[in-house]
Amino acid sequence: MTSAFWHPFADMSKVSKKPFMIEKSEDVYLWDKDGKRYLDATASLWYMNVGHGRKEIVDAASKQAGKLPAYSTFGDFSNEPAERLAEMLSERAPEIGSKIFFVGGGGEAVETATKLARRYFSVLGKPKKLYIIHRHHSYHGTNGLGTSLAGIPANTAGFGPMVRETEEVPTHDAEALEATIVRLGAENVAAFIVEPVIGAGGVYPPQAGYIEAVSQICARHDVLLIVDAVICGFGRLGGWFSPERFGVKPDMITFAKGVTSGYLPLGGVVVSPKVASPFWEKSGNVFRHGPTYAGHPTCCAAGIANISILEREGLIERGAQLEGELLQALQVAESSEVVSEVRGGVGLLGAVELSPAFLEAQPLGVGLLQDEMRSRGVITRTLSTSIAFSPPLTIEKHHLDEVSEALSDSLRSLEKLA
Repeated sequence: MTSAFWHPFADMSKVSKKPFMIEKSEDVYLWDKDGKRYLDATASLWYMNVGHGRKEIVDAASKQAGKLPAYSTFGDFSNEPAERLAEMLSERAPEIGSKIFFVGGGGEAVETATKLARRYFSVLGKPKKLYIIHRHHSYHGTNGLGTSLAGIPANTAGFGPMVRETEEVPTHDAEALEATIVRLGAENVAAFIVEPVIGAGGVYPPQAGYIEAVSQICARHDVLLIVDAVICGFGRLGGWFSPERFGVKPDMITFAKGVTSGYLPLGGVVVSPKVASPFWEKSGNVFRHGPTYAGHPTCCAAGIANISILEREGLIERGAQLEGELLQALQVAESSEVVSEVRGGVGLLGAVELSPAFLEAQPLGVGLLQDEMRSRGVITRTLSTSIAFSPPLTIEKHHLDEVSEALSDSLRSLEKLA
């Protein structure tokens, strides 16, 4: 029987005939419909930070759903979970007095932050500041502005014209950012958006000093700095939001994924006091933007419970504590003739890059490696030319040994095809 469910980022001519059905999960493991166990080395889509099967989150959401499952927060409507979670996030933000704008997920968070950057300058009488600059390899979701900011060419192909006022700069080159701002004219540039560690574009950690340098450049040219922490937040890099690791205070931070560990959809933007000020202190400056489910009480209740777990169990720090161990587990791949690079070492994130020669001989090589890993009981995520690792923050050394062994065996199988 062919499935009717259209999967994201999937070749449905193949997937519809044989979907990989996950039946249940617990901590770092998943089980398929046949009862086979798999180690979830990607925390689903980078987000299951506290691990699977957390009854505390489920119970919190269930209790809230039995009381007030959902209601709009447009205008002056509000609810206790939204107010409480916003306060908790504001207290943990890099800058005191930050405001929290809730949305449904990461793509909506990027859409919100980039629109707010433009609206902010419009309110200040600088309506020409429209350009949003992003990096090569960047991924900022699949909404309108997020797609326009894609540094992954395949993600913009076939969709027609994107938002025109965007510009791409090299991945690690702070000087190129400044040169681009000067070329465009700072009076025309609203913001620069940056992932502390590029995620879907290949897991590229920042070079030493890069995040600090671009922060200074943005401040010098009156350009807002937006840190996209959708993947990197809530412990993934060892801090609540990730910019604090680099000692910077962005104008805005987008978040999602780890705020509920994916138990329910939720995202948002941390807005600095500077950017919030024209809207909070002067009547009439309305930000006419917001998704239907902004401040959804049941989702916010899940977020509150999730943050409690992250804090109580010391999981926020584990992204930094385990980064070396994850990288070491992946470095078994460096000796393989089909691998060109192993990346990691900044947060609980890593990637194994397949060599151009192997991918030329085997264009579907990334998928083949994922299949080999899955057959050995380890779930990984395919990127364009690599496979990614971002396990739950609850992972232990013996789990990483499982990952390393499966990776080594899988690469030996691929070497037979080289």
